Amino acid sequence: MQQRSFSERFFSQRNLPLLADCASAAGTRFVRTPQIGAVQYLNTKPLVHGLSGFGFDVSYDLPSRLADQLADGRLDVALIPSIELFRGNDYRVVSDACIGCCGPVMSVKLFFRTSPARVVRLAVDEGSRTSATLARILLAERFGVLPRVEVLPIGDRITDTDADAVLLIGDRAISQGDAFAGGSFQLVWDLGDEWCRWKGLPFVFAVWAARGSVTSEELKRISPLLAAARDSGKANLAAIASAEAASHGLTVPQCLSYLRDNLQYHLGPQERKSLSLFYAHAVTLSLAPTGLDMAKSLATVP
Repeated sequence: MQQRSFSERFFSQRNLPLLADCASAAGTRFVRTPQIGAVQYLNTKPLVHGLSGFGFDVSYDLPSRLADQLADGRLDVALIPSIELFRGNDYRVVSDACIGCCGPVMSVKLFFRTSPARVVRLAVDEGSRTSATLARILLAERFGVLPRVEVLPIGDRITDTDADAVLLIGDRAISQGDAFAGGSFQLVWDLGDEWCRWKGLPFVFAVWAARGSVTSEELKRISPLLAAARDSGKANLAAIASAEAASHGLTVPQCLSYLRDNLQYHLGPQERKSLSLFYAHAVTLSLAPTGLDMAKSLATVP
């Protein structure tokens, strides 16, 4: 007997048609393939595990570039930096799957060559938007510092800039961070841990967001699939760690601990509260537009 795919099992258990069958299930109505943008950082692997099996047209890029593609209409839904949820045109969260933390996140680090109160130049990872905003909020609100921001290109190493503080995210923070924690750097912040201890709330780095033009019918079709992909990934963390550890310079136990213990993948009430607070701080520093209806943006897809 031929074994069914995960997507076939998921749909059959919920009496839902596969995306490939939607046109016939709807008679003559055509159901287009959603254009989904995802990220291939290690921390996103549990969210995209098996995602291609759902019939989406999935493309992969840096979080910042996905945000641009969502903004100009090339994507319907994308895993974007949470700050871009505030900056987009009528965006809304489309899934309770997210990338967040409730303490040290390990893959978002700010390295200081001087004390935080004396930072004049801040170099930020080219792929960062949420983390760059978070770093600026922490420096401004806690130390009254508004540094000049410059970009550290993807191909550069942490030692290629002499900025007072350097922000690394994702795989680069993991692979380069520990090696250069000493030397000219005198202090390292794990930004996830800094926020969580400061506010007593989890922090959310990335969310699945949809453009305002995506219909409610499409959202209802997409939302459970993104959650199912997340659930599949969480159930297979050991396999993901085994497959990914070596390419990220980690042992399998280290990789598994990172995915299981440093990250959390569910957007619940506390995470939504944290996003609203993050938005308020970003507005105060003119890093996000005013007047956003956060209740609408964060509302659960019915």
